Amino acid sequence: MSDEQQAAGSPERGPQPADQPRAKDDRARADRGKADRGKADRARDDRAQDNRARDERAKARDNRPRAEEGRAAGDRDSGGSDAAEKEKEEQSEQDREEREKEEREKEEREKEERERERERVTGRFKEHTRDPLAEEQGDDGPTDLAAASRARHSTRMLFDTGRDLNSFDRSFIQSAHIGDIHLRLDSRPSGAGMRSGPVPEDELRGLRRVHVEPQGYVRLRSALVARRLLVLGAAPGTGRTSTALSLLDEVTSGAGAEPGAGPRVSRVDPDGGVRGLAGLLSGDGAEDRRGTGYLLELALTRPGSLPPDAMDLDGLAAALDGCGAFAVIVVTLGSAANPLLTGRYGMICPPAPTQELLTTRLREKLEERREELADRTAAPDDTPAAAPDSGPRLDDLLTAAEELAQRAEVRDAVGLKDLRPAEAELQASLLAGHLLGDLSYDELLSGCRSLAAGQAQEWFAGVDRALAALPAAAADGGARRSGTAALFHPVAFRIALAVLGGTPHSTVAAAAHLLTWELSVQSDPDNTPARPLFCDDPESDLALSRAELTDGRVEVAGAEVGARLIWYRGSALPAAVLAEIWDRHFPVRAPLVRWLRLLSDDPRPHVWMRAAVAAGELSVRDFDHSYAELIRPLAEAATPRRRIFAATTMDQAAGHASHRKAVRKLVDDWSRFGTKSLRWTAAMALGYGNAAATTDDALDALARIGVRDDGDQLAAASFNVVRLLALPDVATVLRRMADWTHHRREAYQDLGLVTTVRMALTGVDEVPAAEPGSPLGDRGDWPLPLALAATRPELVGPMADLLWTALNTPRSKDVAMDALEALMRSAVRKDGTEWARPGLAALLPALAAEEHDRRRLDWLLRRMMNDPENPLPDAQARSLWWLAVPSPDRTGEEERHG
Repeated sequence: MSDEQQAAGSPERGPQPADQPRAKDDRARADRGKADRGKADRARDDRAQDNRARDERAKARDNRPRAEEGRAAGDRDSGGSDAAEKEKEEQSEQDREEREKEEREKEEREKEERERERERVTGRFKEHTRDPLAEEQGDDGPTDLAAASRARHSTRMLFDTGRDLNSFDRSFIQSAHIGDIHLRLDSRPSGAGMRSGPVPEDELRGLRRVHVEPQGYVRLRSALVARRLLVLGAAPGTGRTSTALSLLDEVTSGAGAEPGAGPRVSRVDPDGGVRGLAGLLSGDGAEDRRGTGYLLELALTRPGSLPPDAMDLDGLAAALDGCGAFAVIVVTLGSAANPLLTGRYGMICPPAPTQELLTTRLREKLEERREELADRTAAPDDTPAAAPDSGPRLDDLLTAAEELAQRAEVRDAVGLKDLRPAEAELQASLLAGHLLGDLSYDELLSGCRSLAAGQAQEWFAGVDRALAALPAAAADGGARRSGTAALFHPVAFRIALAVLGGTPHSTVAAAAHLLTWELSVQSDPDNTPARPLFCDDPESDLALSRAELTDGRVEVAGAEVGARLIWYRGSALPAAVLAEIWDRHFPVRAPLVRWLRLLSDDPRPHVWMRAAVAAGELSVRDFDHSYAELIRPLAEAATPRRRIFAATTMDQAAGHASHRKAVRKLVDDWSRFGTKSLRWTAAMALGYGNAAATTDDALDALARIGVRDDGDQLAAASFNVVRLLALPDVATVLRRMADWTHHRREAYQDLGLVTTVRMALTGVDEVPAAEPGSPLGDRGDWPLPLALAATRPELVGPMADLLWTALNTPRSKDVAMDALEALMRSAVRKDGTEWARPGLAALLPALAAEEHDRRRLDWLLRRMMNDPENPLPDAQARSLWWLAVPSPDRTGEEERHG
């Protein structure tokens, strides 16, 4: 049967077989009846036709006269009827065109509405895939969060989160006996109790025996001999007083002073100052002072104190020359001492070399300890004592002590690059005590940890004691407090360096000025702090804070630039400084909290992230106070950056086993019962991986946050699910994402789809758990799914399934297609070098397994090639196609032409 026959209906019945007579007769009778009926019908039709013809002829005869009469009038009106007919036709045409136009406009409106709906859906997904800081800084969010993640990595290395807070900690213990070694931990400010008086010869002899000459010592001695007066500048504790006494001892030993005439070297009361010493040398008895030496330590950091001027120094030098004496004035580096140190008498005293200092102190302590042991094991009075050289040889003990000091554990416990004389002496005592059996290894490490804590306590103890005494004196004279900013600036700089170490010097200096203001206002609220504008001295800041400058790089708006970075010369100092401030100086907490809040608003990631990590370390010292004053207010703040600051602070506290349980309970309560801001902060804390007991618990909490209130916080939840993909339990995260995409509730589906798209758009350096040195950390600028595909082949299938679902779901396909394009463009860099191509080689074949998927990939590649702004070169497009389509699946044309 033909197509026409099928379309028209059933064909006529064909002839029947001859062996059916009954059927043939019946058919004959039916045919005869049918013929009779046809004849009757034709007759009836003929009669009706004849009747109609007669009626028409009669009507024509009746109408002929009237037709002739009206023919003339009809001819006259024919022109008007034609015009009306034409107008009617034109109107009909216009109506038809208007109807067609309305239909086209309706179709256009429907099309535009569908396009707007598609754009709304796409825009909603794009909105959900934006980073948390996007509402503050637009599309720069990913760059800033990546920089913040890198800043967090570098800052966490400065704090030992695994340290036991109950270990040997100066914050709670002031002194202790370890074996036969007495460790004095209370701080004695430099120069305290210094009064006039001679230096005993025994002290000078002991100094000659143990003193280690700093670099440039000969130059210092030559200057003292030539000018009779030397202004020696150095930081407290660097051995400046020992160097001054050693210089005076050397120059006076050959100056011709008569034995028994008086002390060769004397200390001078600093209250008299330079003029007092000059008057003493010019008065009676000047001849008795010939060839003597004088040590004067000036305190220039007191409020209202002024340094001596050049005329005072010249007068003192003339008086010294008149009686053939010598004098060394010791001053602390700083803006007040700069005029003295840049004058003709000023010189900088470098610190003694650490290794020589430690070796000298070790030899001294080992000799003393061996003599003590020999006396302790001596026989009765009638038996000679054991020989002093019995037991291990001194050189062997010295070698063993130096090897012990170089152990990584011991060096980490000390946490200082350079040792000062007092610190070298203490470490030498500890090493000697351990080698001679008086100290256990744990006691040795505990004692070594006290070195940095001792330095911190010395820096901050009694800084404003003199300032606090001024109001009583001002009651009568009406004097006002002055110089608070200058007094607090060194203190503020040390705190700022503890928080912001590893940033440019200018960053630390600016933060120090902010903290100086807060400290000054807290100390003297009635007066506006005033600080000189041109008295900062970067060299003094380095010396007074045991800091150093190194060449490095800093991120500015996503681009790295060269910078001079500042660090403490010792990994233990940042934690020691924060512990000292928070534990021993409670009034400082209020200005410090205000300062940290100011830093949380700083737009630079390397500032606010470092401040957040430091705030977490402070919280461990007193979580109740930190929660009430810092964490909770910032967690409920209106700005995302402050809430991320609070989340980072809690994560840092959770890094300590002592606070992990409390933080997890707090975050879980926020995720269930908290306000919108608290749930958002809880999501950010969960993304670090420490705020929940297991990965499943973290995912449960994030799902609760993401689907609540019609997905109001879907963006924050999905962002932090992706951050968990860098954890070792990444397979659990991918499996949960797949469960969400197949959930019966649309809110969970959206959570899975948005998380999948965000995963494709996230870089490795934006994930906090990807520590440097790990397989992911070595691919910091790779897209996260490609880095996972290259390092964890077993994850390719689950990731490909998730991406396939997003690409085939209408509400997410456009955003997913853009994400896939971004992944494919990461195959090579702009300069043509290979980038994430190995990850694409693993992932693309799983995404293009079916013909439909390959057609979509082909369409995407053609779109990328025709992109007017960033066209993909043909060679790269072919290369990507070959990555996706294995060789056995290619057609002959593809093999020939690509």
